Amino acid sequence: MRWPWQRKSSADLLVISWSDQTLAYVLARPVGKGYEIKRTGVERQGSDNRDELVRRLQALGLKGLRTHIMLRPEQYQFLQIDAPAVPPEELRSAARYQIRELVDVHLDDITLDVMRLGDGQEKGQAHLFVVAAKSAVVRDAMELANAMQWDVSVIDVQETAQRNLQSLVAQSEARLDRATAALVLTDNKQAMLTISANEELFYTRRLELPEGFMAMTWGQSEMAESSDSYTPVNEYVPDYSVGGVAYGNDYSDARGPAASAGGAGSSSAQADYERAQRLVVEVQRSLDLWDRSWTQLPLAGVRVFAGARSQELADWLGREIGQTVGVLNAAPLLKGLPAAETADAMYCLPLAGVLLRTDGRKL
Repeated sequence: MRWPWQRKSSADLLVISWSDQTLAYVLARPVGKGYEIKRTGVERQGSDNRDELVRRLQALGLKGLRTHIMLRPEQYQFLQIDAPAVPPEELRSAARYQIRELVDVHLDDITLDVMRLGDGQEKGQAHLFVVAAKSAVVRDAMELANAMQWDVSVIDVQETAQRNLQSLVAQSEARLDRATAALVLTDNKQAMLTISANEELFYTRRLELPEGFMAMTWGQSEMAESSDSYTPVNEYVPDYSVGGVAYGNDYSDARGPAASAGGAGSSSAQADYERAQRLVVEVQRSLDLWDRSWTQLPLAGVRVFAGARSQELADWLGREIGQTVGVLNAAPLLKGLPAAETADAMYCLPLAGVLLRTDGRKL
């Protein structure tokens, strides 16, 4: 029974990320079987203390909401392991033991979850994805949630949020049962590549971006044709695959010899072109690995997102890898999603993917 003076709880859903003193959010209302986005935003703590930040968020009407939290890539490791031969209820404990040499903190200091790689139709050794987050990161997010009186039922990660977005786009193109790749840039430091099919995640890799990548001139292809200073790919790009399977984190130095290959006489645009080629090479390496490893699931398309430069990135990358590359444009399919050109779109797009999460699904 609901008493007349009791406040009706909101059916709205708030999806947030909290990293590096920056809170990004998407506020949505239920519409039919999905959600309509009411508002998005980014709030930076700056010099405010926690109480001041909380008051600012409350003034935005974000207090006391049903909330899902998405961790940003810098807040956790996303690992791939052979699936241990144990009952489902023992997977987490078995995975915890199996990743003991792969995590960068003590096992007692991590919060862990697991999910199956692929859709269960693949042959041979089964694999798991393992999310390992520092417990301190989760505690910090929950302390903010408690201060805001949020009802947190889900903690998700960007890989699965991105999978949901690319699955939405693939469904609109009648390609849901085909493998599609998505390359999403959410800041000036890192890109995330995911390959999904049948609404499941099969492959993911994080690619470090050269410093200042989003301000670079990417498409100086005419310079490459006349350049004698370009370093061949196999001389400076390491192979990150392990036994034919690429692990989730790429901690390579994104600058590499190519960043300085042009010498003092090279133009700024020439240097930008050569440094930007690192991303091209790593994307091509990943797509080639996919073609070799998953012959039964040929890649049906590549979609990219880079905020206001999304179409430019699609055109440039398509020329460089020799195939059609489109923009990962979920705005026409998710009502209220801000256009890519808006200032906070890069922060908020992955959060929208959490809205597409299927109830009961792991991660």
